[in-house]
Amino acid sequence: MVAAVRVHKHGGPEVLTFEDVDVPAPGPGQIRTRQHACGINYIDTYFRSGLYPSPVGMPFVAGNEGAGEVIAVGQGVADLKVGDRVAYVAPLGGYAAERVLPADRAVKLPANISYEQAAGMMLKGMTAEYLVRRTFKVQKGMTVLVHAAAGGVGLLLCQWINHLGATVIGTVGSKDKAELARANGAHHTILYRSEDFVAKVKEITGGKLCEVVYDGVGNDTFPASLDCIQPMGMFVSYGSASGPIKAFDINLLQFKGSLYATRPTLNTYNAKREALVESANALFDVVGKGAVKIPVNQKYPLKDARKAHEDLEGRATTGASILVP
Repeated sequence: MVAAVRVHKHGGPEVLTFEDVDVPAPGPGQIRTRQHACGINYIDTYFRSGLYPSPVGMPFVAGNEGAGEVIAVGQGVADLKVGDRVAYVAPLGGYAAERVLPADRAVKLPANISYEQAAGMMLKGMTAEYLVRRTFKVQKGMTVLVHAAAGGVGLLLCQWINHLGATVIGTVGSKDKAELARANGAHHTILYRSEDFVAKVKEITGGKLCEVVYDGVGNDTFPASLDCIQPMGMFVSYGSASGPIKAFDINLLQFKGSLYATRPTLNTYNAKREALVESANALFDVVGKGAVKIPVNQKYPLKDARKAHEDLEGRATTGASILVP
C-alpha cells in the first residue's frame, strides 16, 4: 500500500482524500515509479470537478504529471530500466508515492534537471513548447499577447517567447504578478482587473496589434482577445481558468480580420512517442541552457493536496506548484 490522493465524487477541493492504495506490478509495456515529486496543474481541477470526465472511472487517483525513479518494468519495455530517472505526463494517477504508467509516456531525465524541476515543468513546459514552436511558430520581431502571464504556463511562455526574439505583452491580476511576469521576460504588462487590455495592446503596439494571442483564461478574455490580433493572426485558446468559452459565431473571425482560432491540446500534439521525446528534449535544452527557468514557487506535502487546489483556484499561486510524497 502506498499513500495517494483520490477522488471518490466530483466537487471542490474538499473531495480530495488522502489514503493508502494498492499499486499493482507493471503489466506489459508499463513501468512502476517511486515518485520524488508530483506536478500540480489546472487540468487536475477539471477532472476533480467533473468538467472533464475521468477516463478511468471513479474513484481515481488525481494528477497526471510527476518525476521519479523506475523501480520495476513490465514485459516488452526495452528503453527504460530499473534505476532510470524519468519524468512524464500520463493518465491519471500522479498524486501518489508510487504509480504504474505506460512506459512510452515517460522520458529519461538529463542529469542537470532535478526531480522537482521536472515535476513542475513537464506538462506546462511541453505545452509552452508546442504552443510557440508548432501551433504558431513565434519568430523574432513579432509581438505576442500572453494572458495570465504570471501563471504556470504563462511564465514559461514569457521566457520562451522572449528567447525567440519576440516582444511579450502579458496580462496579470496584480502588481506583484506584473513584477513576476516582467522578471520572466514580459516586456509589457497589463493589469486586466483595472485596465482595458484591448486599449492597452493598441497603445503599446501603436495600433499594429499582435500576431498571436495565447489564452489560458477562457471565458473572461473572450471575445475581447480577438480585438488584439492583426489581420490573419491567430487566437490560441489552451485553457479555461475562468470557465470555458461558450459556442461563438464563427463569422466573428471574418469581421475581426480573417483570423484563425484553435483549441489545441498536449495529448494530440504529443500523441506519438517521437513527438513526445522531441518536445521533451526541446524543453530540456532551453531549461538546461538557462533560457527558460522553472520557478517551483509552491511545495506541499502530498497530504495537503486540498490546500494546493484551494490556492491554485484562488489565484494565490505563481509559477509551478508540486506535491512531495
